[in-house]
Amino acid sequence: MPEPRVVIVGGGVIGLTAGWELARRGWRVTVLEAGEVGGGASFGNAGWVVPALSDPVPAPGVVGSSLRWMWRQDSPLRIAPRADLGFARWLLAFWRRCNRRDFRAALAATAALNRRTLALYDALAGAGVRFEAYQHGLLFAYRDPKALAHDHRALDLLRPFGLDPPPILGGDAAREREPALGDAIVGGFHLPDERHLRPDDLTRALAERLAADGADLRPHTPAIGFDADRSGGRVRGVRTPGGAIPAGAVLLAAGAWTPGVARLLDRRVRLPIEAGKGYGLDYAPPPRPVGAPIYLHEARVAVTPLAGLVRLAGTMEFSGLNARLVPNRIAAIARAGAAALRDWPPDPARATHWTGPRPMTPDGLPAIGLVPGWENVAVAAGHAMLGITLAPATAEAVADLLTTGDAPPTLRPFDPARFGRSRRVAGRGPGAGFRERGRVNGRPVAADDG
Repeated sequence: MPEPRVVIVGGGVIGLTAGWELARRGWRVTVLEAGEVGGGASFGNAGWVVPALSDPVPAPGVVGSSLRWMWRQDSPLRIAPRADLGFARWLLAFWRRCNRRDFRAALAATAALNRRTLALYDALAGAGVRFEAYQHGLLFAYRDPKALAHDHRALDLLRPFGLDPPPILGGDAAREREPALGDAIVGGFHLPDERHLRPDDLTRALAERLAADGADLRPHTPAIGFDADRSGGRVRGVRTPGGAIPAGAVLLAAGAWTPGVARLLDRRVRLPIEAGKGYGLDYAPPPRPVGAPIYLHEARVAVTPLAGLVRLAGTMEFSGLNARLVPNRIAAIARAGAAALRDWPPDPARATHWTGPRPMTPDGLPAIGLVPGWENVAVAAGHAMLGITLAPATAEAVADLLTTGDAPPTLRPFDPARFGRSRRVAGRGPGAGFRERGRVNGRPVAADDG
C-alpha cells in the first residue's frame, strides 16, 4: 500500500509541527510556503510556552477598552477604523463574545487542548528536535496593586485544569526573584511551570528534521489553486507556479493568510480570521541582563531573555493585513520596558524592530478540523497569541484527524463548521491581499500571496 501524501500549505510553526506529527505516522509530507519557512508570526514573537495563559482575547471589559483606545496609536489594543464591511462584521462578532459566559467556555476549551502541551514539547526534544529552550517559569509584574489583585483572582478559573494560583509577591520579593525589575514594580506572582523558547530556532529545527526525514519543503512556493472533485468534496492536488502536487490530504495552515488560500478552494468557506499585528523589539546585547520571562500585564508587553538578546513583544493592532511599522507603537513598547526594568532606555533606537500578523478569530478560538464540505482538507489556523504554545497539541490532533478520519473530542469547540458557509461566491481572487509576511526595521522579511 503506498504511503499517504499530505500537502501542507503554510510553513510556520503550526504547519511544521503538523508535518512532523504526520511524518511520524507514515505520511509523505510536502510543505508549501509562499515566503521563508518559519516566517510571519512564527518568526519574531515572544516564544512563550504558556498553558496557564489559555484565556482568549475577547473577554469581559475588552469592548470598553477597545473603544477608549481606538484612536490612540500607542495603546495596547488598537482598532484602526477602515472602510471594510467584512472587518466590521468580524469586529461585531468579536465584541459579542466579550462576555463572561463565552470567555469561560473558550478558556475551558483552550485549557483542555493545552493539557498535554508541556509533555508534547518534552517528546519533541526527546525525539532529537533540538532548539533553544528554557524552563524558568513566568513572572507577572505590576505597577498597580489593584491590577495585581484582579489578575491574581482570575487565576482561580484555571483551578479545574490543574493550576493552583501561586502566592502574591511584594515588590521586594519580585525584585529578589528578578533583579532586572525596577522600583516602580509593587508586586507580582510567579508561575513556575511555564517555559519559553526561541521561535525561529524551533521552526529551523523542525524544518531540518522534516527535510532529514524525507519531507519536501518548498519555500517561495505559494498555492495558487487546487485540483478537486467538487461534487465529491475531495482534493486531488495542489497547484503551484511550478506545477501540481498530488495530495491524498491537504492541511491549510497559512496563519492570517489562510482565508485567502481557502477561497482558492471554495469561495463559500467562511474562515473569519483577521490579522492582529504584533510588534517586537530585540535588544542585542541587552542594556542589562534579564533572568527569566516577565509579563508586564498592564502594558501587555512580554519580556523574553534569549541567547544574546532580550526581546520585548506586545500590542494588538487591527489595521488589516499589512507589515507597516508604526513608530508610536514601537515607542510604547520601549517605554513600557523602561518603566518596569532597571537601567532600561526609553528610546527604541537601540533595538531591532519587527512586526508580524497574528491570525485572530472573532471568538478567540483557532479553527482546527475539516473544512466544511470537504472530506480530505483540514485547517489549522487562528491561534492568536498562542501559536507556539498550542502548536504541538494542534499537530497531534490534526494528525489523528487525517490519519483516522475521526476528530478527537478536544477539537469539537474548534470545528471550522461553527462559522458556517457563505452563500456568497464573490470575493478576492488568487493573489489578492498584502504580500509581506513580516517586517524587521522597515524591511520585509518574507512574502505571501493572499
